[in-house]
Amino acid sequence: MGRNKEFDTALVLHRAIEVFGEYGYEGTSLQDLLSHLGIARQSLYDTYGTKRDLFLSAVKTYLEGKNTAVMERLEAPGSVKEAIRDIFQEGVNALRDPERAKACYIINSAIEQIPHDPELALYFERQSKQLEDAFYQALLRAKDQGELNGEDTDISALARYLNQSRLSLTFVAKVTADMDRLQDHVDVSLSVLD
Repeated sequence: MGRNKEFDTALVLHRAIEVFGEYGYEGTSLQDLLSHLGIARQSLYDTYGTKRDLFLSAVKTYLEGKNTAVMERLEAPGSVKEAIRDIFQEGVNALRDPERAKACYIINSAIEQIPHDPELALYFERQSKQLEDAFYQALLRAKDQGELNGEDTDISALARYLNQSRLSLTFVAKVTADMDRLQDHVDVSLSVLD
């Protein structure tokens, strides 16, 4: 009979998200992980597998949590344009908070790994498609509700644009300390809805 784990696996995974977000996949050493996670080397291997396995679990946990929140907000009754603005504003709020931003930056680290990791590339492609579909359905509802101007609006292209623009917030926040630029990015991105 195996021993019970003496640590909270969800908490350890959350810490891994922060570590990979802060140092990136390549910049995170095994010692960094062990120090930040507060677990022994064998426990890490027994529970999560390799560093790559832990990274994939961390990315999936982070993305699925964020994507679920985005989809729930897009599906909520009411103004779609307000919902989209709320989604973008929540991204800005998270990136303005140094502690929350650590977790957000795992996206940048994951994107760096995509060219070398077909499994991660496929995962991101599926997650992106799922969000594009959610934006698409919300934009159709916005059109039905009279919130979008223009009969010739390409809803598919707009859904892709919004999804990619939302993802690019982490890149913008990583390359500048000026959070006003981040807000400018949101404002200009969302101007396509006017």
